[in-house]
Formats: sequence, C-alpha cells, structure tokens
Amino acid sequence: MAVNKIKNRVDVLGERYRARAPSLSSSLQSVARYIHDNREAILDATAMEIADATQTSDATVVRTVQALGFAGLRDLKTTLAAWFGPAMNSEEKMSATVSELSCDINSGIDFVLGGHKRACDALSEPHNRQAVARAVAMLIEARQVALFGINASGILADYSARLFTRIGIPAVTLNRSGIALAEQLITLQRGDVLIMMAQKSAHREGLTTLKEAKRLGMPVILLTNALESAFAKEADVIINVPRGGENGRMPLHGTVLVCLEMLILSVASATSSRTVKTMKRIQDLNRSLKPASKK
Repeated sequence: MAVNKIKNRVDVLGERYRARAPSLSSSLQSVARYIHDNREAILDATAMEIADATQTSDATVVRTVQALGFAGLRDLKTTLAAWFGPAMNSEEKMSATVSELSCDINSGIDFVLGGHKRACDALSEPHNRQAVARAVAMLIEARQVALFGINASGILADYSARLFTRIGIPAVTLNRSGIALAEQLITLQRGDVLIMMAQKSAHREGLTTLKEAKRLGMPVILLTNALESAFAKEADVIINVPRGGENGRMPLHGTVLVCLEMLILSVASATSSRTVKTMKRIQDLNRSLKPASKK
C-alpha cells in the first residue's frame, strides 16, 4: 500500500534533471548530479554544505537549482519532501508485516528466522570479516568508545556500552536528541572511536554526530544496510548489516545486536588480560556492595 504510493509519486527532480542537465556547464552538471543522487542529504543541507560537498561555491549551487527549474533551494526541498512523503512509522511497518504473514505461528517464526539467517550469512562473508577485523584494531586502541543510535538502536547502544565497560574500555552512548544529544557529544575527545548505527535517512542527529567525530579526528565504524548513504561516504569502516524491512516491512534489530556482540567479543579476546582484570575488579566491587551476612 505505502509502496504503491511511492511508485505513483511524480519525480519532478528526476524529470527535470534528465531534461536539463545535459545542457548545463560541467560545474553545474556536477552539482546537479550530486543533488539528484543525494536527495535525503539535500533536505537538511545548506547551499554552503552542498558547495563543500561538490567543491564549488554556494552561488554555483543556487544557479544549479534555478537551472533545474526551481525558484531556490527552499523550493527544491519542498519538492523533494513531497516526493519522499511521510516516512512509515513503526505502527505502519508492523501492520504491513503482519498483513503479509498468514495467520499462523509458523509464518512469524519463518519470517524472523529467515531474516536472521540471511543477515548472519552476509556478516560471515569475507568483506564483512575484513571490516570487522579493521574495526577491532581501531577499538583496541580507543581511549573511549562512543555508540550512536536513535530509537531502537539507542537501546542497543546502551546495552553495548555496558559490555564495552565490562571488558575494560570506557564507553558512552549518543542516543538522544536536541540539547540532550549535545550534552552527550561534548564528552567526546580525540582518541575516541565512534560506532554508528544508521541507515539511509540523513537525520540531523547522525549528521551532527558525524561532523563532530570528524572534527576530533575520530575513526568512524558504521553498521548499516545503506551502503550509499551520506553516513557511508564518511565512514572509515563499513560493516554491512542486513536488517530486512524491505517494502515497508518491519526491520529486525537483532541482526545489529549480533554484529555488536561480534565486535565486543573480538575485542575482549584480543585484550584478554585487560578483560579479565576489569571483570575481576567489577566482581570485587560488587561483593563490597552486598550487605554483610548476619552471624
């Protein structure tokens, strides 16, 4: 249902790009191509940010937008927002998923198990194993690990931060919005490593976090299934984590947790003496917190 609506929307930008781009100068063509290929990022970008991404000027960006038939950047964003339409919320995704499953327990079991099996097969592929190895090498040297995720991924960030702390690596979560996220971001320092859980949507929380990490020179490890996203273009390591969710169906967050636990256990085994020492100290502290037994 929601998918059919997307298919029926008129792609105004696409039509104008195909009709007008060939007649533009090379610099305007470069900007037009970037706008066409990075639509979600454009929704939140300024003319200066687009200029930086295309190595042009903000005046060139404005001229390109107008050459494509838009009154200005705001007009372009309004057109793009209408084309994207409202994103499906969790309720709609759940409804779309259960409506496709037959009314028996086995269909639900098969949906989840099948999705996780495909994800685990993908995680075990050579390119992902190599990506995990590179990520582990970064995490071993980290002063602190920062885990970014919002909504359901924010819960995974909290859980993973506890596990990193248990194996002797300080960890913080970046899983809020607004001023609360700013307060989390202010704790980052050079020498930290950022693990991002993000998909295709170039939301302000993720872009701001990524910008701050880049300012501090922090390596970025991205867990995603959107390999062409704005986040993927800036990440140092990308681990492809399929989550399902195609055609408006409910995504499976357990696959991301599998990847996080792979990273944490790999770091723990590579730094076994630190892991054991930290766990022993945690147990000592825990024992001291217990009430004394009555004699």
